[in-house]
Amino acid sequence: MSGGDKLDFEIRPNPAPVSAADRAALLANPGFGRVFTDHMVTIRYADGKGWYDPRVEARAPIPMDPAAAVLHYAQEIFEGLKAYRGADGSVTLFRPEANAARFAASARRLAMPELSTETFVESLRRLVEIDREWIPEAEDGSLYLRPFMFASEVFLGVRPANEYLYAVIASPAGAYFPGGVKPITVWVSPDYTRAAPGGTGAAKCGGNYASSLVAQAEAIEAGCDQVVFLDAVERRFVDELGGMNVFFVYDDDTLVTPPLTGTILPGITRDAILTLAAESGHRVEERPVSFADWQADAASGRLREVFACGTAAVITPIGGVRFPDGEFLIGGGESGRSTIALRQRLVDIQRGRAEDRHGWVQRVL
Repeated sequence: MSGGDKLDFEIRPNPAPVSAADRAALLANPGFGRVFTDHMVTIRYADGKGWYDPRVEARAPIPMDPAAAVLHYAQEIFEGLKAYRGADGSVTLFRPEANAARFAASARRLAMPELSTETFVESLRRLVEIDREWIPEAEDGSLYLRPFMFASEVFLGVRPANEYLYAVIASPAGAYFPGGVKPITVWVSPDYTRAAPGGTGAAKCGGNYASSLVAQAEAIEAGCDQVVFLDAVERRFVDELGGMNVFFVYDDDTLVTPPLTGTILPGITRDAILTLAAESGHRVEERPVSFADWQADAASGRLREVFACGTAAVITPIGGVRFPDGEFLIGGGESGRSTIALRQRLVDIQRGRAEDRHGWVQRVL
């Protein structure tokens, strides 16, 4: 199940692309994940043949047999990252090799073939190249890229599939917080967990998100923005939010996040924050944080800030916490100094407005 040799992409331009005027109207307020570009990338895989038929073609529905394996046994993984337009006209990606590595790790966990880092990054570059005009020119705009892969073989036996389809689609995105970043309120789920040891928590697969939706609906019903999951064994320790990692900032400038023990997603934004926080003078720790300690430290004032992080929202401050027996605030429910500073520094690096000491930003055009 190796990635194989370098692939040569066939380019099939969309014969009926969106007009420049209609595209401009869509880019004026694209929101997130509801407007899509003219093209997509597809690559096929078959056991004994490897990866083949790489294309850039018109974005269109994907024909699927009702017995396709993904519809029955959920062999599916995905990634998410953004392309940014630079002031000099260049187009950049933030740590695409890290996304490629995580995509490969997800593939291994789901018994799927691995795509090489070179092919993964090239597929992104090819799509960005042909749909470059879809990158918003607004300061906070970006082009969200969604690589994904699923089992396409037609069969009903319970085993790893022999055929797969890899694809990339793109969606222009505006500011995630149009009115500015505001603290959110989270709901600590008393009944549901996201992943157990030995499960798929560290893989970016659709099933993890599907299983979180009932808890997210519970959070919304409780007047909250997001759900927080506790560990599946003791129901004591914080794992992560429905789609984001979480960080705790204490009064001695220590920054803590739950460790990567296989039950939470190894976020690329999370990893970058650990590096930037250490450079900013924070002591950084990866260790378990219990919900009881979270509540007690917030009450004592020892815990000053809490924030969530991920590709879409970058860094989101958490101001309030609710659970069946009550609620509490963190730092008066406001965005904290460290949260604001780390978010700004990361955004500036991603958009080429600050020095990239670590080689995270890759120019692709």
